Amino acid sequence: MTVIIHSARLVTDGTVTDDAWVQMTDAVVTATGTGDAWRERAAGAEIVDAAGDWLTPGFIDIHGHGGGAAAYDDGADAIATAVAVHRAHGTTRSVLSLVTASIDDLAQRARVIADLTASDPLILGSHLEGPFLDVGRKGAHTAELLIAPTPPDIETLLAATNGTLRQITLAPELDGGLEAVRAFVDAGARVAVGHTSADYDETNAAFDAGATLLTHAFNAMNGIHHRAPGPVIAALSRDDVTLEVINDGTHVHPDVVRMLCGQAPGRVALITDAMAAAGAADGAYTLGGLDVMVRSGVARLDDGSATGGSIAGSTLLLDEALRRAVTDVRLPMEQAVDAVTGAPARALGLDATLGSLRPGFAADAVLLGAEFDVRGVWAEGRQLR
Repeated sequence: MTVIIHSARLVTDGTVTDDAWVQMTDAVVTATGTGDAWRERAAGAEIVDAAGDWLTPGFIDIHGHGGGAAAYDDGADAIATAVAVHRAHGTTRSVLSLVTASIDDLAQRARVIADLTASDPLILGSHLEGPFLDVGRKGAHTAELLIAPTPPDIETLLAATNGTLRQITLAPELDGGLEAVRAFVDAGARVAVGHTSADYDETNAAFDAGATLLTHAFNAMNGIHHRAPGPVIAALSRDDVTLEVINDGTHVHPDVVRMLCGQAPGRVALITDAMAAAGAADGAYTLGGLDVMVRSGVARLDDGSATGGSIAGSTLLLDEALRRAVTDVRLPMEQAVDAVTGAPARALGLDATLGSLRPGFAADAVLLGAEFDVRGVWAEGRQLR
């Protein structure tokens, strides 16, 4: 099947092209151009008039936990519910994040994701956010389940993921932390520093050992101090490290996001870190067995207080993250789009096929209106919305 989307403001690979068209045949972008040249290819194709709206590559979320009142920890049916919500908002490829649990429970949940990864190309694999995290920076993770990494536990998780582990977040200062970084990298996974009390030097040691990501920058880690620069500065100083950012206006101030994007162009990946309440109503939820209350779209641990405890993930969707990047952070459109397309693809080493609408890349595309409302979503050439 061939689809041609024409008369678009195409945003890809750091540029904006007016009056552009993209041809997708089956699962691949097969041609692009400007003006009316698309008409020569129109026979037998489905034609979509973008009417001057934005056309971008499909969004890639490398860190999210659920949506639509369903969590990725809760099995295949819950995963199907949650990814459908994110796909309707432009996320065409997802890494499914699992919160801290026992090693046996994590292994079982990772096997479910491994099976789905084999059958659904839009699921890129799993992300283990825990259990190798610092209890002092636990956020919305169960303290009693946080442990230091050991070779047997690492082997159990690697066996369960069966080559589908895309990334793991860990605190490198734990006993065995640097050895764990090396073991996961050697197995082909990306390692992220996060939920950590590591200082600047300890974080750099993790990067030297092969870690290439910083999990939700500024959150659940030391901040920037003029005599103790911490993990964020360590990440900014490394050209091979991608910084995740939750751009919901709550986790990180827009001006701080702008600073990160200016200091690390092309290395900031906007993530949702979305829990089950993304795309669903306010109210009571659970996250990793912990009670969460969502008020006005902000998820916090339910500690009985009027305002709640620690932030517990987000209710963010990537179309909103993109909109906020342009309107609140004040990024140019091409830089904002890269942060939800090219940057996450590069972070995972998938930028030869994902994150662009150049010929030869996956036929993943999002059509956005002037207010960043999603008008259409295609993944592997199939229209999802």
